[in-house]
Amino acid sequence: MKWDLWLERAKPLIPVIVIDDPDHAVPMAQALVDGGVRLLEVTLRTEHGLEAIRTIKKEVPDAIVGVGTVTNAQQLEDALHAGAEFAVSPGMSQELLDCARNWGGSYLPGVATPSEVMQARNAGFKYQKFFPAGAAGGIEMLKAFSGPFHDVMFCPTGGVGADNYQKYLQQNNVFAAGGSWLTPKEAISAQNWQALTALAIAS
Repeated sequence: MKWDLWLERAKPLIPVIVIDDPDHAVPMAQALVDGGVRLLEVTLRTEHGLEAIRTIKKEVPDAIVGVGTVTNAQQLEDALHAGAEFAVSPGMSQELLDCARNWGGSYLPGVATPSEVMQARNAGFKYQKFFPAGAAGGIEMLKAFSGPFHDVMFCPTGGVGADNYQKYLQQNNVFAAGGSWLTPKEAISAQNWQALTALAIAS
């Protein structure tokens, strides 16, 4: 599984990146990579997501670029054509599970309940996104998952931030933590890339 290989050379952190200005994509990515954060989830929350994936992939070779906020199969296919190396969804559908299984790459279906964990696991996905982690029970829910789903690993996002991500990472069934705290809007607006690097180093 690529997650194991990637995490040998990257911090177990996946910043959730929203690109409002395509000119920010490369310096933002480079700033994070310089701080040791290499797994970058570029979301499709704006129209610039696919373009950002292409440019980061081309100009920041040490970045491991993925796509987030994938809600249908067409988005997944478009992102893969743009160069995305992994994909993340806030939830899941049979269409997405089938498309991701045909692709065979690193896909994190979004889950929040035991039934969803079972559905994703039965489809062959033992690495999953726990979302929205805070609202869905947080660390206590992950502890509850660990018994019946001892072979499933999670990346919690949603309600995960600078004040609690380390507690999430201490859970045996968590392989990474994701969130937007590594890409504060104020720093990006000011193009203060050194602040992003410092934040990545400290995390």
